[in-house]
Amino acid sequence: MTEKEICRLLAERRYRELKTSFGEMNEVDLADLLEQLPEKEMVMAFRLIGKEEAAETFSYMEPRQQQILVEALTERELKEVLDEMFLDDAADVLEEMPANVVERILSTTDAETRRQLNQLLSYPEDSVGSIMTVEYVDLKPEMTVKEALTKIRRVGIDSETIYTCYVIRNKKLLGIVTAKSLMISDEAAVIGDLMETNIIKVTTYDDQEEAAKLVRRYGLIALPVVDREGCMVGIVTVDDAMDVMQDENTEDMALMAAIQPNESSYFETSVLRHARSRIPWLLVLMFSATFTGMIITKYETAFAAIPLLVSFIPMIMDTSGNCGSQSATLVICGMAVDEIRLRDVFKVIWKELRVALVVSSTLAVANGLRILIMYHDVRLALLIGLTLVCTVTLAELIGCMLPMLAKRCRLDPAIMASPLITTCVDAAAIAIYFFIATRLFSL
Repeated sequence: MTEKEICRLLAERRYRELKTSFGEMNEVDLADLLEQLPEKEMVMAFRLIGKEEAAETFSYMEPRQQQILVEALTERELKEVLDEMFLDDAADVLEEMPANVVERILSTTDAETRRQLNQLLSYPEDSVGSIMTVEYVDLKPEMTVKEALTKIRRVGIDSETIYTCYVIRNKKLLGIVTAKSLMISDEAAVIGDLMETNIIKVTTYDDQEEAAKLVRRYGLIALPVVDREGCMVGIVTVDDAMDVMQDENTEDMALMAAIQPNESSYFETSVLRHARSRIPWLLVLMFSATFTGMIITKYETAFAAIPLLVSFIPMIMDTSGNCGSQSATLVICGMAVDEIRLRDVFKVIWKELRVALVVSSTLAVANGLRILIMYHDVRLALLIGLTLVCTVTLAELIGCMLPMLAKRCRLDPAIMASPLITTCVDAAAIAIYFFIATRLFSL
């Protein structure tokens, strides 16, 4: 079904047909489809979706469309949507809304829900507490399997996941037990004997990216969250972890392109906002490139003596910059998945040094042969060959060390990506090139 078909059916008031079609669609696809509709038709179509599906669909929509719906729905309709949403999804919605819209949403919730939402909203933006959900299944260690399954059937519909249950006494997390182990165990077995006590957990103020990495590393469906006293307060589910990883990857890609990260989508961001996010880094890189110009100016006499030297500058700068970017990208990716850590700095340098020698030697030989064939000048071929070996090796080392230095300074390693490394390497490459040239040609 397309947006044109929906608009046609709405105009013809064929609401039952639309409701049936919506009921057969996946909520993610339905959210994408509704976002393509004009505002009036989007609100009308949303009202035709079933209560449970409507809440799920609403959670997948963009903040701008969510705000339109919040302002258009009645108090009763808004309450029905919020009642069906998990608290972490509702908190995510509130974070993106203006204050007046948040006030209206909270006014439709009961006191306990409002308290839980305010608690979730009080955590720092990038903390585990800001993405966790407080809807989980908790069991007592003295319960039998039969009692546990009875409770799961009773409260499971309001829990984000029932596959992993948490064994708690006096709010302290004692262990975990899976639904699978409950189903294959004797009904008289005691939960305390079945639970796993080797628990992987995080605290509410831990970085959300670290939680996402734990979920990915250990293949978890949910990760328990405790406060500073060790009391169980919520869980981070795998879908929330995937959202965090996506957001972090998007942010890293922006930083690697020397663009300030922006939470809004590309088309929803204004032209001025796009420009404002790019200009600061471009100014920094532009003015830092003046060092390269100063080095070139210093060797004007070499240009005058051998004008051909100028023609090799772009190739040397591009090659060294590309090599540095390759090295930096691999190290940043390795650090993102915890394959490379700060303690591995010397192992990384040793590996990149060996890679650089192989790469630079190959490039030097290839260019040396090309220059001999084209210009029949051994000294020129030797100049380019030596320059490539030195600049590529230096670029590879700079590329691998700068991201690790950023991490050591508690900065995002992605900052030290292509543009910044290229700018640093360009100046070094030109200095090395003319230093060798002046020695070989006695300039």
